[in-house]
Amino acid sequence: MYHKKPPPAAPCGILLTKEVLGGKWKAALLYQISRGVQRPGALQRHIPDATRRVLNVQLNELERHGLVHKMIYPQLPPKVEYDLTDFGRTLLPVVEAMTRWGDENRARLEQLLVAEQT
Repeated sequence: MYHKKPPPAAPCGILLTKEVLGGKWKAALLYQISRGVQRPGALQRHIPDATRRVLNVQLNELERHGLVHKMIYPQLPPKVEYDLTDFGRTLLPVVEAMTRWGDENRARLEQLLVAEQT
């Protein structure tokens, strides 16, 4: 089983933030969960390029960091829901700023990304 290396002591806030948001889908997960309580299947539909396993790994990391709360209902089949914690809500301005920047620069970024693939 893969175990993430422990982070070295971070000398500045941006490295700490990057450590917490560093997964490919973490910001998108936080954004989707900020729109309301989400079940894993709904998150998978909103982020179809991510595998279920990767989403689970990153959701577990967000939970360990105290950003999301995982509620497991004792029923069959099991029902799982994710919601932001108060601490997780403090990251929303960062996620919203990333979303705004991406939207404002969409055309240029899409051109660059397509050029990288050729």
